[in-house]
Amino acid sequence: MSRTLPDLLKMEPLDGTNFKRWSQKLFNYFEQLEVDYGLFTDPPKITPQTTEASTAIVTTSQTVTDSSRREDEFKVKYERDNKKVRGHLLNHMTNTLFNLFVNHKSARTIWNTLESRYGGDDAGRKKYVGKWLQFQIVDGKSIMDQVHEYEKTTTFLVKT
Repeated sequence: MSRTLPDLLKMEPLDGTNFKRWSQKLFNYFEQLEVDYGLFTDPPKITPQTTEASTAIVTTSQTVTDSSRREDEFKVKYERDNKKVRGHLLNHMTNTLFNLFVNHKSARTIWNTLESRYGGDDAGRKKYVGKWLQFQIVDGKSIMDQVHEYEKTTTFLVKT
């Protein structure tokens, strides 16, 4: 079964103003690779390894061993997929954003931070632009005073 994957080489890097489109394209790509769970799933907890002596005491040692093996396989898969998703996230950012996130080891942390930072910006930006288009200079008042007054009334609309 062959998959048609989007061409990410043509994708513009995240610069903070294009998060919605950028995130949808990357999420679609991650879904097709079946690694999107890494954006929403906590990393598996590392449990101490059981020794052969302790598993021999348990009467269902084969069940314990199988369960332990499945956990280990999931940890390895999660680490591999996290590395893949993290790499794509970082490679599709501007250098400024890359420098901010390069030290984050979890793709989920990067995704959640970006979503909280830029996810709601579109609505705020539209309100800000709408207010700007309605802004008019009034005679008899300093231009700078009017601009400062405008900025005070609109700063709550745009996240910093």
